[in-house]
Amino acid sequence: MNIDDSCKRCKGLVLTDVATGERCCQSCGNVIVERIEESRSARSLFVDSQDDRNRTGAPNSLAIHDRGLATIIGKMGKDASGKSLSVSMKNNIRRLRIWDSRSQTREHIDRNLRLAFLELDKLKDKLTLSDTVIEKTAHIYRKAVGKGLVRGRSIQGVLGAAAYAACRDTGTPRTLNDVSDALNIKRKDISKGYRMLVNELDLKMPVVDSINCVSKIASKVGLDEKTRRRALEILTNANNMEITAGKDPMGLAAAALYIACLKYDVKVSQREISIASGVTEVTIRNRYKGLRESLDLTI
Repeated sequence: MNIDDSCKRCKGLVLTDVATGERCCQSCGNVIVERIEESRSARSLFVDSQDDRNRTGAPNSLAIHDRGLATIIGKMGKDASGKSLSVSMKNNIRRLRIWDSRSQTREHIDRNLRLAFLELDKLKDKLTLSDTVIEKTAHIYRKAVGKGLVRGRSIQGVLGAAAYAACRDTGTPRTLNDVSDALNIKRKDISKGYRMLVNELDLKMPVVDSINCVSKIASKVGLDEKTRRRALEILTNANNMEITAGKDPMGLAAAALYIACLKYDVKVSQREISIASGVTEVTIRNRYKGLRESLDLTI
């Protein structure tokens, strides 16, 4: 109970029942308001108490098959007044809970989305993807399901293609090999699904910047900051001279890091950089020769 202002009839204290939402006089029992409106915000970014979390619930998300809008039958075992339910009523509620859960995935589209987003949750942990990439992936996958593009294709293949497209769109440095290894499917299936999504959904994919790939390779190899900065400087000069068009961004980043390692006498082989970047040693040597000749680098 909260004590508010005084009653207009008898000037007694007015109490507010938080549970029922009534405002009534303590002296004469006059009900002033039968149900008050909730004055707190609908959702808070920083939820401290358990009551606030129970009231607001989880945030809406496209990566949930029902977008987080469905309701479920709780497992409290008590009625609205707080009394415990009988054994027969608990059994009835348990059966209702089971059928309610089944009814939410009765349609084949709902089942498809539930299976796909379970895989997406695993993919998020394996590739350490941000929530922005996950939401973008779910959005692309929902559009594919809406146009019937998933029919006759594997869920993992289309989901992997959508994840790769989301990474390309947000500038997250993840390659086809990364996605295929995380989902344990062939790289060819993801690339085929990616081309299908781009054509059918009319997606506008930006060109991958090789500069964004430097940090990923350098972290795997364990290079210092000075070597990274030298590689970034080489790639920036190459972009300004427009000699990077039509070349694999990961291969350019690997070659720039290899040049920087030679410049500062860092003992890293082409094979180590090849394994970290996912490109062949032949590609690294070819891009190394091209950058060295075009930029007139002295090593």
